Amino acid sequence: MGHEDKSPEKYGENDKYFRFILNIPNTLTLIRLCAIAPLAVMISRWPENRMATFTLFLLIWATDFLDGFIARRFNLMTEFGKLFDPFVDKVFQVVTAFMLFSVGLTPIWVPLYYVVRESFMLFGSALLLTKRNVVVYADKYGKVSTFLFVVATVIMFFGKAEPGWGRQAIFLPAILCSFIATVNYVTRQAGLGKKKNDLGQDENDA
Repeated sequence: MGHEDKSPEKYGENDKYFRFILNIPNTLTLIRLCAIAPLAVMISRWPENRMATFTLFLLIWATDFLDGFIARRFNLMTEFGKLFDPFVDKVFQVVTAFMLFSVGLTPIWVPLYYVVRESFMLFGSALLLTKRNVVVYADKYGKVSTFLFVVATVIMFFGKAEPGWGRQAIFLPAILCSFIATVNYVTRQAGLGKKKNDLGQDENDA
């Protein structure tokens, strides 16, 4: 009698966030993740197959919008999807930024910013989930920054690649909005984790 097993509560409380549920939104997110590697290869061969590269880039971004719409419209949102979707967005932006730099379309500070920022977000999110059972969801600032990143990348696809102030400034709106999203994460989402342990109350998904 004196043995009390609390392991299911201690170690199983986060299982639902890592359990893949097969539905259309999660499948679209998985397809988006798998498509990032072919996109990287196509950008590395720039400017060969420019239109095909542009089309794949837009399709990857379109699935981000589509899976969110389907999940909300048909009530298919899952805890796994809320974590997995922003993670794939981070991979998409970091890989794209580095590949654009590798072919001379962006300055080095652009991919470096995204690596530092996304590494911080991933570490902070993992810490909040494991230590406080608080999940950090994508908010409206993160979604807007992703959209601005897509716009900047499209402009770089069809703009001139010669060095100049344009190449230095084109990603500034996306990075500024990304920085605001980071501040919002630190002050609101991470801050709420100190006071609340109710994931439903902490949700800030837009």
